[in-house]
Amino acid sequence: MDLIVDALSVKLGKRIVLHDASAHLRPGRVTAILGPNGAGKSTLVKAAAALVGRAGGCVRLDAQDVATMDPRVRARAIGYLPQDATVHWNIVARDVVALGRLPHLGAHAAPSPEDRAAVDRAMHDTETTHLADRPVGELSGGERARVLLARVFAGEPRWLLADEPLASLDPAHQIDLLARLRTYAAGGAGVAIVLHDLVQAQRAADDALLIAEGRVVAFGPVAEVMTADTLARVFGVRVAPLDDVSGLGEGGGTRRLLVPVGRIDAA
Repeated sequence: MDLIVDALSVKLGKRIVLHDASAHLRPGRVTAILGPNGAGKSTLVKAAAALVGRAGGCVRLDAQDVATMDPRVRARAIGYLPQDATVHWNIVARDVVALGRLPHLGAHAAPSPEDRAAVDRAMHDTETTHLADRPVGELSGGERARVLLARVFAGEPRWLLADEPLASLDPAHQIDLLARLRTYAAGGAGVAIVLHDLVQAQRAADDALLIAEGRVVAFGPVAEVMTADTLARVFGVRVAPLDDVSGLGEGGGTRRLLVPVGRIDAA
């Protein structure tokens, strides 16, 4: 099931924040959505999840416009992880994760063994099983972020859209989360994540979607999109090469990364 952004424009208040954006995202791949602050990255992801309106164009899952899909059907197909790791009820972590199964339950239906198994898998995959009985108000920001990721995993969506999922995590859990998102994509789902860390994007993503001033600058395989010239033009940074042996990213093995080392306009 492809996720197709077709000439999408979004207006927030009186300002157009996304202009005629187009990209064809494919399942089985991780797409990093990158750009300077205020570029329109979060807006694009929210529009893909039908959480904001649009001024033009559309987002489709294959031939279906996401904005006109039945909400329950859309919720089973698209999982969204917001920037804000806030939970408004101080319930235990397992109950938070179980909320991810709601789109799969019938009216007034009790969770099935399949639902409970999905919750167990999601908590195992995010290393949150030991937090199951703790109220979320007692968790650290990073622990809460992992519980909310588990909630999305529990829903088993065909597409997982995450808005800056690394923000509250320490380096070890950042690496682990990116590896788990790659594993999720390898299972046949599509993953699109908003990132600020250019190195992590190169390590973990197959494709990159670069946005600046509300417009798509480039989209395609990471190695073709994230070049020294393009990064200088979009982010105003100089880069230096670094060999990476992490094994993340398309093909794994050793790859050459471009690491920001300074601003173009710096003295």
